[in-house]
Amino acid sequence: MTGLPNWIDPVALVPGFPLLGALLAAMLRDPRLGAGITILSAGLGLAASLALPFEMGSSTFLLVDPLSAHVTILTAFVGFTSALYSLGDISRELAAGRLDGPRVQTYHALFQSFLGFMLLALLSNNLGVAWVSLEAATISAVLVVGLPRTPEAIEASWKFFLICGVGIALAFFGTVVLYLAALPATGPGYAGMSWTGLATAAPHSRGALLNLAFVFLLVGYGTKAGLAPLHSWMPDAHAEGPTPVSAVLSGSVLNVALVLILRLRGLMAQNAEAVNPGPPILALGLLSVLLAAFSLWGRRDVKRFFAFSSIEQSGLAAFAVGLGGTGAIFAGLLHMTVHTLAKSAVFQAVGRAAQRKGSQSFTGITGLLASDRALGLTLAAGIIAIAGLPPFGLFASEVLILSETMRAAPALVPLLILGLLVSAWKLIARLITLCLGDPTAGQGPPATRLALLPAWLHLAIVAILGFAMPGAIAAWLLQAAKVVTP
Repeated sequence: MTGLPNWIDPVALVPGFPLLGALLAAMLRDPRLGAGITILSAGLGLAASLALPFEMGSSTFLLVDPLSAHVTILTAFVGFTSALYSLGDISRELAAGRLDGPRVQTYHALFQSFLGFMLLALLSNNLGVAWVSLEAATISAVLVVGLPRTPEAIEASWKFFLICGVGIALAFFGTVVLYLAALPATGPGYAGMSWTGLATAAPHSRGALLNLAFVFLLVGYGTKAGLAPLHSWMPDAHAEGPTPVSAVLSGSVLNVALVLILRLRGLMAQNAEAVNPGPPILALGLLSVLLAAFSLWGRRDVKRFFAFSSIEQSGLAAFAVGLGGTGAIFAGLLHMTVHTLAKSAVFQAVGRAAQRKGSQSFTGITGLLASDRALGLTLAAGIIAIAGLPPFGLFASEVLILSETMRAAPALVPLLILGLLVSAWKLIARLITLCLGDPTAGQGPPATRLALLPAWLHLAIVAILGFAMPGAIAAWLLQAAKVVTP
């Protein structure tokens, strides 16, 4: 951090660039200019985020530590690559008549708004600002999901809004109670609403109120994280919304909510009167893994299928958070990272396949290796990655989570293995359906190498993190884990 006022703090540029891009995109009437603004502002936001490791510190409203810096860089990177993918995807939607010029303009404005507010929530040192930012990001995503204006898209948008609206209302109440719990230790003012102030005050806060705040915040932000039984908005939102938003929604917005839960867990662990926050988070995470794994069976819509996979992976990360300890948090952060990158690549490949075949159903997308070899190989690699098979990073993160479970909760190992095996089995079965066999008829040319470049970059990083993780990256993730472990 610098000593400059917050409004010109360089850290504020990270969410500032996308939010400024959203404003400019909303004012422009040419969709092509809107696409350029989207890519430029997301790229500038990513460039600004790369300076965060050198700007550690806190101010009244902003906080940069290894945890927030790591997830912010990850979110900005996925936002930028999804903006690049948007250039071709939204152009094809426009040409096909599924979107018109005004709605494309709206899309670019809302995409940047969604990204900017997520980044602001991650960097905020104020619980109120984080709450408002996450709600603004949710509203932006809700409006994007409804852009196709089909009955199914409108229904999905309303479902997204209502369920997450209830969740964010519960989180608001929990935020107020958390402030009251810390009030005797912090006194009135910003300190009781800041993560840094609450971290100091946590051992001296009122335990009963802290427990009440934990319940409301866990349920409220658990809704955003897609944790069962609060997950039902996610499959519809993925199935009906534009693919580039699915690529961001599948990991990044879940990560923002999980980071807030992770910070809350760190506060609870410091108070002797507070309940142990681990078991409730553990239970929601395990329930999500099992429910989502078995829900993969019987899914006919490709994007809905991979949305349930995202619920499972979010649950696995939450399970690691519930286990607690530096090793488990390290494994959870690694899992969040590699899943975000891999699932974004999968959604980009699936979105292109759906446009190529003119269908989102499994029966309409078959034989990709025969009809579009590069796209088929990309999707196959992505599915292998999210199935948790080597050499990709999810294999490493899942092994680490299982080893930490053996240490802390060995009785849960069989259930966790059951969920992972059922999920992997169905994912590989769908890989065979999508990529092998006789190809269905295509509509339009095969995917270009340039269009697949963002997905290849994601999968390359996931492979490196699984096969030969650099020591500096491991040390960086360990620092992030130690932020919220005593």
